[in-house]
Amino acid sequence: MNRSWAEYKVGFREVRGNWRELSGNYWLGNDLLNQATTNPCHKLRFDLQSRHNGNWYYAEYSRFRVLSEADNYTVQVGGYSGNANPHAGLDTFYLDYGGQSFSTFDRDNSGSVTYQPAAMFGGGWWYQYGGGVLVNGASSIGGFAWTRLPGGMHLQRSKMWLKCKGSP
Repeated sequence: MNRSWAEYKVGFREVRGNWRELSGNYWLGNDLLNQATTNPCHKLRFDLQSRHNGNWYYAEYSRFRVLSEADNYTVQVGGYSGNANPHAGLDTFYLDYGGQSFSTFDRDNSGSVTYQPAAMFGGGWWYQYGGGVLVNGASSIGGFAWTRLPGGMHLQRSKMWLKCKGSP
């Protein structure tokens, strides 16, 4: 979903289907992510469905923080657990995005002069050159993926959860 910096700042909701089978796009908003993650009681979880085999995988982070707009909503993440990365020590999200600024098609913060991943893949994310996590990109152009996912990198669906620590 290709949305602007302003839309990712305040959040959006585009939901389809009935209450049993909701689908669509939802983003809490980067301002709210900043406010919520200032308190260290939250963790981040990704639920990822492989397009290749249909299986679900997960990645959970016990440390997750999004800095303010003045810091371009830079992400700080660590404390991985889960089955989304088959090789110990090769945590896809942390390796590629720990300390990365948020980018959208109209505000590139990837750090590259020639390569603008948000414009290339669509969506808003903590993009950087060669990044392996693209859960907000357009699936039609290969921008919906999690590198090193055991079932193949391309995703069918993804969910990104902000959870209170101690909850299942």
